Amino acid sequence: MNNTIKVGMADANVCKPPDVIATLGLGSCVGIILYDPVKKIAGLVHIMLPDSTKILNNANKYKFADTGIDSLIKDMVNVGASVRNIVAKIAGGAQMFSFNNNLEMMRIGDRNVEATKDKLQKLGIPILAEDTGANYGRTIEFHPDTGLLHIKSVGKELKIM
Repeated sequence: MNNTIKVGMADANVCKPPDVIATLGLGSCVGIILYDPVKKIAGLVHIMLPDSTKILNNANKYKFADTGIDSLIKDMVNVGASVRNIVAKIAGGAQMFSFNNNLEMMRIGDRNVEATKDKLQKLGIPILAEDTGANYGRTIEFHPDTGLLHIKSVGKELKIM
């Protein structure tokens, strides 16, 4: 019997089989799955913003790509994951609303994806799968027993990566 560990917005958690880990309603936010395939330890962080240094009230480390990924790695290592084994899968970063002008502030989904990729590259963590951008929300569920990410979107086929 497996439990689904739910991760809220600007939050993170870690799980091992037989449990699965999920987050609902990723719009411009990005869901970042970090996974140690050797130990079968998975972590998920649901980030809302790209950069903690641009925000005054940044106490919640899981809210930002730059600090959320570091914090999740620490959480995973605390339950036995090995940093050198960690790989990533990412989803979200949609442009949920259309704007006539291309203001930087309105490109939050794109900026979240860019910040996530930059941080993972700096840490040497490969991205094995990605479902980002477009204009629709996603709900994701990761299965650490198989290493598969299930992505559900309204009106779309289930994607398994």
